[in-house]
Amino acid sequence: MTEVALSPDVRPAAPKQRRRTSAFWLAVPIAVIVVAVFVLPLTGLLPDTGQDLGATRRPPGWLGGGSWSHPLGTDKLGQDVLTQFVSAGRLTIVIGLVGALVAIGPGTLLGLLAGYFRGWVDRLISILIDAQLALPFILIALAIISNRGSSLPVLFLVLSLTGWAICARVTRSATLAIRERQFVLGLRAAGASEARIVFRHILPNLAGTIVALGTLQIGTAILVESALSFLGLGVVPPMISWGSLLASGQNELSQAWWIAFFPGLAITVLVVLVNLLGDALLTHHDPRKRQR
Repeated sequence: MTEVALSPDVRPAAPKQRRRTSAFWLAVPIAVIVVAVFVLPLTGLLPDTGQDLGATRRPPGWLGGGSWSHPLGTDKLGQDVLTQFVSAGRLTIVIGLVGALVAIGPGTLLGLLAGYFRGWVDRLISILIDAQLALPFILIALAIISNRGSSLPVLFLVLSLTGWAICARVTRSATLAIRERQFVLGLRAAGASEARIVFRHILPNLAGTIVALGTLQIGTAILVESALSFLGLGVVPPMISWGSLLASGQNELSQAWWIAFFPGLAITVLVVLVNLLGDALLTHHDPRKRQR
């Protein structure tokens, strides 16, 4: 056989640069928002948040009658809206993160047990999931808060009870598929214990799905807290969140629309970005949803 020599001009194709996924481009603005609300208070650039009854309901700096000493205006007590907005953003993001954790934890555990053991365990947990999803979250929240009062621990309890079911349902579905893979069957044949199979082998394979669910749950927690704060059942003063700022500005829309507008806009933008990021992560970790 004759060997075919390659032309010296022929070079191996350079590896293509890895394209950044949509998840990356969605994570960038979220990171910017998070960094801004946590770093800005440390810079000393924010206006004083004290009351100034001589400067109540001042419009944002770019509007007529406004002042750049208060870039987003002032509220009915003369407090700077920008400073309150940044401070409230920190608590809102913390509530979103902690709310996601307290929901994803029990939801993942129950879904994992239901999907792996099946049988009566699956039937019992599925009944609990259906029962929880059938109850409006506002009824659960009203029952708990009216009994325990408004506080952050009670709010996290509400977020846990209203969010675990969706996480459990998705985790159960993913576990049902993983338990039938060859490596799980091999582990059973080798005599590995059920606990080792579940927590050392199946759970790590669910990491991508869990991260995606947690991301989606952040947006849900922020919306739930905002809805409860709008009803006067959310965070307790002197703590403030974007939801409580939105609630405090609802009666000022005709005179000072900016008090409610900026928190409402921030909630909308952050929740949309987080939900899109969660969808992108779910698509990335589920081959059936990937577009070829």
